[in-house]
Amino acid sequence: MDLNELLAQAREHYIAARPEGARLHAEARRVMPGGNTRTVLYHPPFPLRVASGSKQRIVDVDGHEYVDLLGEYTAGLYGHSPEPILDAVRDAMTEGMSMGAHNRYEAQLARLLVDRFPALELVRFTNSGTEANLMAIALARVATGRPAIGVMRGGYHGGVLYFGGAGSSPVNAPFETVVMEFNDVEGARDAIRQNADRLAAVIVEPVLGSGGVILGHEEFLTALREETAANDVLLILDEVMTSRLSPQGAGALFGVVPDLMTVGKYLGGGLSFGAFGGRADLMNRFDPAEPDALPHAGTFNNNVLSMAAGIAGLTKILDDDRLKELNRRGALLRAELEGVMVPHGWSVTGRGSMVGVHPVEGPVNTYADVAAADERVRELLYLDLLERGYYMAPRGFIALSLEITDEDVEGFVRAVADALSSRS
Repeated sequence: MDLNELLAQAREHYIAARPEGARLHAEARRVMPGGNTRTVLYHPPFPLRVASGSKQRIVDVDGHEYVDLLGEYTAGLYGHSPEPILDAVRDAMTEGMSMGAHNRYEAQLARLLVDRFPALELVRFTNSGTEANLMAIALARVATGRPAIGVMRGGYHGGVLYFGGAGSSPVNAPFETVVMEFNDVEGARDAIRQNADRLAAVIVEPVLGSGGVILGHEEFLTALREETAANDVLLILDEVMTSRLSPQGAGALFGVVPDLMTVGKYLGGGLSFGAFGGRADLMNRFDPAEPDALPHAGTFNNNVLSMAAGIAGLTKILDDDRLKELNRRGALLRAELEGVMVPHGWSVTGRGSMVGVHPVEGPVNTYADVAAADERVRELLYLDLLERGYYMAPRGFIALSLEITDEDVEGFVRAVADALSSRS
């Protein structure tokens, strides 16, 4: 049976096992384009629809249970609905949710972030990582007086800042860009030097998240820091995903301190959240007490639910030892997956608790190394793993939560080995 027939058969099985999911998707299509309001969650024949979650497990609307290895694309670090965060949100709700004023939470959360991440001398909150990156880029353009932003091919910094494939997304914010190749040290140095007169900043993820969970090489990230500093160009580290890779963020793993840094995801306790910050001389441009202050609006920037949830997560659940253990478990998963996937022509990428799997032979160092992967093969593995009780992103993305155990890792590796062997 060829690949197309295998995939068609797997889709038919998926449909037959999920009549309620099919019904709800048909209803959703009547009021939303494609029944969807978040593109990354869509997959054919219709997307998985989840009814509930607890700790590291989710249950779909048809009653099928899965070990959740997606971890809400890194936002679900704490697992599903941990009690300390639920308690904090409940308490905040009883005091009033939308009060149109400063509250007692925001400075507490800001202090936790400033103390945690060396790059953050001052910080401001947003509602998402997308907003955080937009504000950091806007600040860099104002501070330098230059229009262009250096980006990586395959980089993703939010829904309007995506640079995959042959060019930018057609819905990107209209920033002038200089596109560089991830992990190309000399190419990046040349691009920064040649465009220094128009570059406001270079923005980069220490691990290229949506672009394939590709680890940045230390020499590459160090070169970006050196070359931007030498040419009076700002460096922005997008750590919306990667701040989970060490207690001080991924930049600290490489000894790279940027001018500006963006974070989000789990740092809001699993609720809508983003933040940007960095050097005090740059961030003070937003001081509203100054006559020439830059504006930064956002009705829910300091919403009490996200603020309270973020504080609870960082003070009552997450500590350095738990985070290090999580990343140890991710390294174990990656090593064991390599043992069962490489013989079938797959590669495994990432660092710590962020893992990517790709139906291409390695090594994988750039977006181009995975861009030509056969999406049918990815989809087939995704569907096969659902039937074995494991959930990851259709594109092969995995982000472990604190609730995932070594037994979950071992079971997943066995499921992958069984799925690949059954199709070979």
